[in-house]
Formats: sequence, C-alpha cells, structure tokens
Amino acid sequence: MNPDYLFNRDFFYFSGMDIKIEKGDRYTTIRVLVEKLNSQIAPLLKSEMILVTGEGESNIILDVSACSFCDSAGLSTILVGNRLCKNSNGVFVIAGVQEGVERLINISQADKFLNIVYRVDKADDKMNSLLDKKE
Repeated sequence: MNPDYLFNRDFFYFSGMDIKIEKGDRYTTIRVLVEKLNSQIAPLLKSEMILVTGEGESNIILDVSACSFCDSAGLSTILVGNRLCKNSNGVFVIAGVQEGVERLINISQADKFLNIVYRVDKADDKMNSLLDKKE
C-alpha cells in the first residue's frame, strides 16, 4: 500500500496532500482542505480529478470551503474539473466558495457557466437537481 494515502473503496484521504475524496452513488465529492488553492495544491487536485473521471465518474462536487485564496493555477484546476465533467456528459458543482475564490472566478467570468453553491450543505441538493434534469 502506498504510504502517501490511506484508502478504502469509498473514501480517500491524501495525508500531507490535504485533499479528501468521497465516492457516492451519483457523484464524487472532492474536498480541498487547505486555505490556498494555488500552484502548490493545484497539480495534485487536477491529477485527482483526471483520475476520478478516468475511472468513469462524470459528476463531481468540488468543496473549496476551506479555501480563502485562489490563484490562476487554482482557477485553471477548477476549469479543468468543469471541462472533464462536461466532456463526459456529467455535472460539476463547486461548493463553499469564499470571497477570495469568488473574486477570481468573477474576474474570469467563469461564474457565467460554473455551477456555484456558496453553502456546502446545499451542494447535494444542487447536484441532485441538476442530475434529475438530465435524466
């Protein structure tokens, strides 16, 4: 077993990497557990989203509620997640967006096409609503 992460079938936590992945029935939730979504964490997050979608998951909730800052690398990773889900006919929801992350999303005008939920406790409802519309 790789010592860099602990896992079972439905839950992954990357020790020292500050990302938590939970697979559900209809979607996977990826939680970023660090304050800054920047060039330090973005490559790992991007890789994990690529792996998750490569394993057949097309619906992702990205929980960034712990992040108060986002740089261009973080934004790029968010956009990659959205594109991966869209290309696999899935749904991407970004949840728990704080002011520092929202600012960059708005400047880039990504708020026009991203599914944003400001309260994490509403992400499940938003995802299920969007999935129900697709069926």
